Amino acid sequence: MKKKMKGRQGFYIEELVGAAALQLTVVAGGEGLSRRISSTELQKPGLPLAGHLDSLHNDRVQVFGTAELSYLEALGDDEAASRLEALCNEEPPCVVVTRGREPPEPLVQACRRHAVALLRTPLHSGEFIEDAKDYLVSRLGPSCTTHGVLVDVFGVGVLLLGKSGIGKSEVALDLVLRGHRLVADDIVEIRRGMHALLGSGPELIKHHIEIRGLGILNIKDLFGIASVRDAKRIDMVVELVEWSELEEYDRLGVDEQTSRFLGVDVPLIRLPVRPGRNMSTIIEVAARNQLLKQRGHFSAREFQDRLVRAIADGRAAASVGRDVE
Repeated sequence: MKKKMKGRQGFYIEELVGAAALQLTVVAGGEGLSRRISSTELQKPGLPLAGHLDSLHNDRVQVFGTAELSYLEALGDDEAASRLEALCNEEPPCVVVTRGREPPEPLVQACRRHAVALLRTPLHSGEFIEDAKDYLVSRLGPSCTTHGVLVDVFGVGVLLLGKSGIGKSEVALDLVLRGHRLVADDIVEIRRGMHALLGSGPELIKHHIEIRGLGILNIKDLFGIASVRDAKRIDMVVELVEWSELEEYDRLGVDEQTSRFLGVDVPLIRLPVRPGRNMSTIIEVAARNQLLKQRGHFSAREFQDRLVRAIADGRAAASVGRDVE
């Protein structure tokens, strides 16, 4: 059962600075770290610096790269100070200078006067915008929760779904015993990033798993820090279903199915559960097969192509034999 949730309502600039991947340091305007950011978009303020303030989106992070800094240098200190004063007066969430460049003094002063956090990163503008966009979307983008279990198997994020009591947690525990890692049990929080879905567990039950007959277990305490992780990209969905003699199950694996979360399609496999089937082993093989698919090797389709060629060659040989007779 999926439950849709609203997008995040914003977070403090101080948290953006804490994102290790963005490599941000504070240059000036430290008081502005307590401001909130609520937009997933960023802006390079070329037109606003040229005097077109109506094109400024004051809810977006303003990114100053080489082009913006060169333009300010060409203006001269007095004109640059005037343009930057007008920009900071609109109170954008923060200003980021890329490539590790030294911010011009007029920009430093304008940010201090208006308490706008002035940040610096060694990343190039394109790289910073891409990484920051991904971070902002993960923090502010839409999210949902689903009843299931998320495990990291050979680096593949496997979301286990199925009705209550079918054995999702038991399979996850067996996978942990085989050296894989638990991400979340029972409730999986899913957030949409730029390129993928990210799954994690609620803070209250993080690293815990419920096994009927044993109760709540702390996997981190039982098996160590290497047996858990806080979050993982969801690469595939495995739905456990009860075996039925009346149901026809996929025998070839040629036709791919998908499951949709937050507008993103994820490969889906339906696995029937019955006594004697080692579900953990099957899921390990499914994870390895998913890695092969990501590298361009689709075993089922390759086999189908070979079979079609063999049949075609057989028919051709039979035809030649009839002609000889």
